[in-house]
Amino acid sequence: MNDFWNNRYADAEFAYGTAPNQFLAEQLANYQLTGRALFAAEGEGRNAVYAAKSGLRVDAFDLSTEGKQKADRLAAVHNLQINYQTGEFTELNYEPATYDVLALIYAHFPADRKQEMNRQLAEFVKPGGLVIFEAFGSRHLAYRSANPAVGGPGAQEMLFSVAEIEETFADFEPLYLAEETVNLNEGKYHRGEGSVVRFVGRRR
Repeated sequence: MNDFWNNRYADAEFAYGTAPNQFLAEQLANYQLTGRALFAAEGEGRNAVYAAKSGLRVDAFDLSTEGKQKADRLAAVHNLQINYQTGEFTELNYEPATYDVLALIYAHFPADRKQEMNRQLAEFVKPGGLVIFEAFGSRHLAYRSANPAVGGPGAQEMLFSVAEIEETFADFEPLYLAEETVNLNEGKYHRGEGSVVRFVGRRR
């Protein structure tokens, strides 16, 4: 998968654009969030840079070195800095109960590890802190079949259901949780109608 993402991010064009994910931007504004934020599987940095522009102190990680280079360039355009590391997050020395916000935006981890990894990431959130989550939902394969340009995993087991999110983030009070049909316009790899699960949860 590391080679896959390095190849995707190697192009000069930003694969998913430079604008932030709409749901993330709405929630940052809605909750007027401050403090520290961690962005998981952050790719080319569009969401982390937006959060830093909004006043958050941002850490981010991804496996892709190409993604980090693009993120650093995007941050420099806005005269910002984000602390972006590459590698497995279990090896990057993040501390439990450190972050006011954890952003999981299309962080599709391997199917056999995704629940465990999301639970581990949730441990980095302070009591009272938020998880903001958006990823392709359980009904997405039909949309992907009708329009491959919408992107997303091609395997059902990599998609998310509302029930799975409730189970994974059982230590969080759900503030928003739904599987919805949305029209994506994020670069050249998220274009068209798709099914997504959206979640905002507050750590109890």
